[in-house]
Amino acid sequence: MKLVLVSGSGTGSGKTITTSALAACALAQGQRVAVIKPVQTGVGNGETSDVQVVTRLTGLNDVHELFSFAEPLAPGTAARRLGVAGPSISSLADAILDLKNRDLMIVEGAGGALVHLNAEGKTLLDLAVELGSGLGAPDSLDVVLTASSSLGTLHSTAATAMAVRASGLDVAHLVITDWPLSEPDLAQLCNLDDLPRYSGSPISGMLPVGMGTLDQAQFLQQSQAWLAPALGGVFNTAEFPTLASRP
Repeated sequence: MKLVLVSGSGTGSGKTITTSALAACALAQGQRVAVIKPVQTGVGNGETSDVQVVTRLTGLNDVHELFSFAEPLAPGTAARRLGVAGPSISSLADAILDLKNRDLMIVEGAGGALVHLNAEGKTLLDLAVELGSGLGAPDSLDVVLTASSSLGTLHSTAATAMAVRASGLDVAHLVITDWPLSEPDLAQLCNLDDLPRYSGSPISGMLPVGMGTLDQAQFLQQSQAWLAPALGGVFNTAEFPTLASRP
């Protein structure tokens, strides 16, 4: 079993689209896939939850939202506002690791990698360390960071990658989201060159703007065209084009 943790520098960095794209590609190869959202916020406002977006884009029903807060706040802040502790890291890790008999489990974080998941101040990286310990094999967990193609992503992505490494983990893959279908501007081209150097991680894929509006067939087609191979043998790398040859 492979466990992939999808995170980023904050809300709007493209985590749910990336999670959906990874799931779609793995499903197309016959993989048994589960998507887990440990903590969701903002679900009481009539907003669509992240796992619902995954199901809409991929058709996957093996999706799990473990804990939610109605207010659209960081989970730890929402917990403190309610006067509760929120879910413990150990309880979230146990619930995730109890989902067995999958080839790939994709865990999508809430907000950025250092956003507090509960009132105790525990973060997604704390959860990742707990999961890695529970798996018993360091190469069974990959961290995938998402980065928007827009101006300002360089510093936040580099800082997030540093935080991941400070926790004892590594960034296996970097996925750029909201890539323009027309000619990219200079800032976006610079990000393409500079993100690997500043974050210390390779760009494994780019996902174009508008992915969230596609139907399932179109979404799979675009995911396979734009998302790079790798993820520790989960994908057959021969089926994917190289970065230079993508549309």
